[in-house]
Amino acid sequence: MAQSPRGTEVGGRKKWTLPQKSGIDQRKPSSCSPERKLAVPFRGHVSGGMRPGKKVVVVGVVEPRPDRFYVALSCGRGTSREPPPDVALEMCVRFKDKQVLRRACVAGSWGDADGAIPFFPFIRNQPFKIEIQCEWSRFRVLVDGQNLFDFNHRLTSLSSIDTFWIKGCVTLTKLA
Repeated sequence: MAQSPRGTEVGGRKKWTLPQKSGIDQRKPSSCSPERKLAVPFRGHVSGGMRPGKKVVVVGVVEPRPDRFYVALSCGRGTSREPPPDVALEMCVRFKDKQVLRRACVAGSWGDADGAIPFFPFIRNQPFKIEIQCEWSRFRVLVDGQNLFDFNHRLTSLSSIDTFWIKGCVTLTKLA
């Protein structure tokens, strides 16, 4: 069944919004607080896998006393004891030394971590928006609209990158 547009009053005028479909299917229940916080750690399915032109968006808030948090795109879900054998991108944000490390795991073997970034965009108690854009040869990662880094693809089958996960010292408010 198709959803119809919804109208809301804004300054005496009707503003129409269309329901949006998310590229990520939530597989974990979210809490029902007014801020719409999502459960962390979070694992979700990327519908249809990744492909050039597709992006994943994470909106959240850094916790008051952060240590680190991780964001990753993988092939398959793995288990809590065993990660999937292929991780297209793992991003580790470390607050103590203000680093954003990223690496990939191909056939169970982790590659070297890249660490150079032009700035450290994450601040405790502050909101952030991470966009991971899939391009033909790389992932482009933006934080709050600013390019933070590019990460060349280590895995060639982009459509098999079907799982997104995040864990650590953040509160999630939106995933798309």
